[in-house]
Amino acid sequence: MNSSMMLRRFCCFSANAISSSSSSSASPSSSLSPTRKKPLVFLGSPQVSAIVLDALFNASLAPDSSFEVAAIVTQPPARRDRGRKLMPSPVAQYAIDNGFSPELIFTPVRAGEEAFLSSLKALQPEICITAAYGNILPRKFLNIPQLGTVNIHPSLLPQYRGAAPVQRALQDGVNETGVSLTFTVRALDAGPVIATERIKVDDQIKAPDLLNILFSKGSTLLVQELPSILNGSAMEKAHPQDDTKATLAPKINPEESWLCFDVEAPVLHNKVRAFAGWPGTRAKLFMFDKKTSNHSVLELKIITTRASGQTKTSAGGADDVSFRNNALIIPCGGRTELEVLEVQLPGKKVVSAGAFWNGLRGHLLKKS
Repeated sequence: MNSSMMLRRFCCFSANAISSSSSSSASPSSSLSPTRKKPLVFLGSPQVSAIVLDALFNASLAPDSSFEVAAIVTQPPARRDRGRKLMPSPVAQYAIDNGFSPELIFTPVRAGEEAFLSSLKALQPEICITAAYGNILPRKFLNIPQLGTVNIHPSLLPQYRGAAPVQRALQDGVNETGVSLTFTVRALDAGPVIATERIKVDDQIKAPDLLNILFSKGSTLLVQELPSILNGSAMEKAHPQDDTKATLAPKINPEESWLCFDVEAPVLHNKVRAFAGWPGTRAKLFMFDKKTSNHSVLELKIITTRASGQTKTSAGGADDVSFRNNALIIPCGGRTELEVLEVQLPGKKVVSAGAFWNGLRGHLLKKS
């Protein structure tokens, strides 16, 4: 965002604030006017962040609300979809669709830009709320809100600090996770914990669905705790994290998406769930022509799997892929089998394992 745009937004906000102040001071009944709501700045970018923003919008409209969403900070527009059209972040689009002024939606490339920080200071926010913003917050930023910055993190901190907490938790096959509400400090996801909520993890749930659940839980938790955050008591009750119990959730590398069938099936099943959405999981299979024995390499995305918990009982070869119970059965390490329920060929739609199997037309499949 260039400086002139930032200045225009700042002037627009300042003019409205001055106009409101002048109107109040000129009125004989100004002492009877409602108390000014505390300004809150929200930072978020992906679709799950819009869940939190929606909760804040609704809470700010309550008769007893003491705050208002004064501005939104999000990632700059990016080229998305097949048309590569330049589009605002999901949070920015959601805010605009719900009537929020575009003039108060800030999109700095980095949160440490001086023009952006100057505009943020002008808003005099009491508190900043972050939910999957996707930008590192420098000390200069953290020093601006009077009551600090609060983050919604989708894990039970200090477990899974980092960029991919939900994905790494599913990859590890956890049966319980949760969401944490913390004050932000310069160290990675290491701030004092205000509140947490635990949930059980179903062994079939995928990362996008679990993210939605956790941010929904987190937004409810945030609205519940906002009164204590805004009156300062949350800082007193927040407890420090035990750094000795911290685990990390590093950013996912697209090269991790390949499946190796030498490992056990439950490990692969958890990886499929964890990487669903992005970057997905990919596999290579050998496809043999029964008549000529010629073969080719078939690359496909593995969309949905099932952990059967069974040992391999296939009557075919050790590497043969078979079809049973509406699933592709792929032999894996430890004499286990991965049941594949949905796949996707390059450039094609997602199909069931049955439809894929029927399309093979006399070809044999073996794991690569």
